[in-house]
Amino acid sequence: MATAQLYCVCRQPYDVSRFMIECDICKDWFHGSCVEVEEHHAVDIDVYHCPSCDVHHGPSLMKKRRNWHRHDYTEPDDGSKPVQAGTSVFVRELQTRTFPNGDEILQPMQGSQVTQRYLERHGFRYPIAVHKMEGLGLCLPPPDFSVKDVERYVGGDKVIDVIDVARQADSKMKLSAFVKYYYSPQRPKVLNVISLEFSDTKMSELVVVPDIAQKMSWVENYWPDDSYFPKPFVQKYCLMGVKDSYTDFHIDFGGTSVWYHVLWGEKIFYLIKPTPANLALYEEWSSSPTQSEVFFGEKVDKCYKCVVQQGTTLLIPTGWIHAVLTSQDCMAFGGNFLHNLNIGMQLRCYEMERRLKTPDLFKFPYFEAICWYVAKNLLETLKESREDNCLPPEYLIKGVKALITALRNWLKREVTEPASEVPDHIRPNHLIKMLTKEIQYLENGNCGSKLMKSHGISACPSTRSAHERGSHARRTARRLRDHHHHHPHHSHGPKAPSNLDIFEQHTQEVLKKLEMGTYEEVSGINEYRKCHSADVLGNNLGLCVFLKSSCLKLHRICSEYATSPSTEEDAIQGMLSMAGLLYSHPSEDPSSSQESWWSRTNHPSPDYSKRGCPAKLKHRIQEHKNFMDSQDSGSNSSSEAWSSRTHSPAHGESPTLAYQYCETSLSPPLHPSKRPASNPPPISNQATKGKRPKKGMATAKQRLGKILKLSRHKPFFV
Repeated sequence: MATAQLYCVCRQPYDVSRFMIECDICKDWFHGSCVEVEEHHAVDIDVYHCPSCDVHHGPSLMKKRRNWHRHDYTEPDDGSKPVQAGTSVFVRELQTRTFPNGDEILQPMQGSQVTQRYLERHGFRYPIAVHKMEGLGLCLPPPDFSVKDVERYVGGDKVIDVIDVARQADSKMKLSAFVKYYYSPQRPKVLNVISLEFSDTKMSELVVVPDIAQKMSWVENYWPDDSYFPKPFVQKYCLMGVKDSYTDFHIDFGGTSVWYHVLWGEKIFYLIKPTPANLALYEEWSSSPTQSEVFFGEKVDKCYKCVVQQGTTLLIPTGWIHAVLTSQDCMAFGGNFLHNLNIGMQLRCYEMERRLKTPDLFKFPYFEAICWYVAKNLLETLKESREDNCLPPEYLIKGVKALITALRNWLKREVTEPASEVPDHIRPNHLIKMLTKEIQYLENGNCGSKLMKSHGISACPSTRSAHERGSHARRTARRLRDHHHHHPHHSHGPKAPSNLDIFEQHTQEVLKKLEMGTYEEVSGINEYRKCHSADVLGNNLGLCVFLKSSCLKLHRICSEYATSPSTEEDAIQGMLSMAGLLYSHPSEDPSSSQESWWSRTNHPSPDYSKRGCPAKLKHRIQEHKNFMDSQDSGSNSSSEAWSSRTHSPAHGESPTLAYQYCETSLSPPLHPSKRPASNPPPISNQATKGKRPKKGMATAKQRLGKILKLSRHKPFFV
């Protein structure tokens, strides 16, 4: 093999990652670090002499400044060319401009008010200013934390990106060199550090991002630990800017939202709302060859000026166009995050970046990959909302629609652009098909959705991240229902709700309230008990799942044998007794009516035909004690039929049932990547049909027996 050519005084081969400069005399190339020439200094050299040639030909010749308003300061100052962004003349003129006050669009809030629940209810459309960081969950170094302290925690040898503000050009230098520049008595130019991400350094231990950025972040919620792609780190940036640093108008990569805290110093933000008209103007301006000569703030209706002082935290929503001026030496911390509230806008910003041919270095890392992960998780969210008979939030429905369109376009694009970011374990076409199916279900069921609302089944209060959603048992129950839905004998005709329908719905509501954490969401515990008297069931999630599934099984049996309503009531009473749940009979409550609590509805019971007998029903109930561990192929109900034929009691008709149950604790749910693998369902074939569960596979009756045994040693409550 041919020997690689060697360069520089160090006689090393060419390294693309290291800055080099050519000697205009000997034509050899030298590493800037070897000849003490910083990259941002090289542009000021007109004729370079290496250390050897310097001896015979004298020092290097520097460029002569001819203007203060152009990026190329060697251009003649004849007044024929306009001022360019970032130059000293530009900054001086910017400080004399007048702008609408940022208070017109800023939302001042206390840290404790900035919660996921608040943003889901009210939207995240305008910037939020928090003047005291208490309650945000944000932890930062003390205000006397210095640039030298950053070097001590990050390391002086770390190579960082630095902006030469007067030229609006990026260059690289070691952190130690920037620290030396920062503390020099005479700074030869204005340098700005805005992209020092320190998650992989010791300084990361000193910073905890705001709760809202952590809880809503796509990366934190949906990025799996076993992903083929490296996890994006964009949540912890340290920004160090000297006076008169300026960053021109931009949208943060991928349409990410931003949290921004000024530790000391001051920054001025120029904010522009991301209306369709403004976004179109922004794209046109960004692609213009004269971009730096046009102040974008003058092209829009309103550009708001917002001064962010020491100790203030600013939250900027998706898509907001903004420029930043550092009015005095400043250190700030910030981070970026994608979330579910503005999916459509995030995708629009990403597609704009592609059209503008933004370099990968300035785009969100693996943006398309995270979108596939999100799509997979949102499919689970939509399924759970459908099964719970609650409407997903409107922002989520719109976001999923936008996501479906984007995913389809990316798949089509792969034909010509083979660089794919589709994760290996995701079936892209199947995922898009299932998401489309869920959206069609919501759109086709608008009437049914309105009916659900009118009967007390409201919209889901919030979306949940992957690690906040239901347990493995809940997912298993859904697979069983999906299996039943496809049974060939399934009846699609509408049916009037039976007593068991009402009981199933009630149990399902309790389960939903438990999972959604509504104990602290309702206005008062008394109001909650009035609407849901069976809330104490929430102390045992496994039992709720058992009761819910029991209703489905009993309903199928009762439908098959055409039992009377009284027989259904006997069956439910027996099931509650077996579970150790005591209830007061309606007749014992003077305020209750004569009919059973689970059958209080405005709809009559179905007219059953006589196809069976109670004795046979009891025999069948006994046979199905172990239904939680079996795969039954027959069903007369489906989740779709359930949503169209169930009704909750009207307001004021809440059941007056009083339960007693032993108090137990619930383990926190896990992220899918951290959960143990789910148990495979029993193999359904001729060799296993009719056999008892294998050793160790406890039946529902055995599990309930264990619960009852434990309850003897624990206090009861009402």
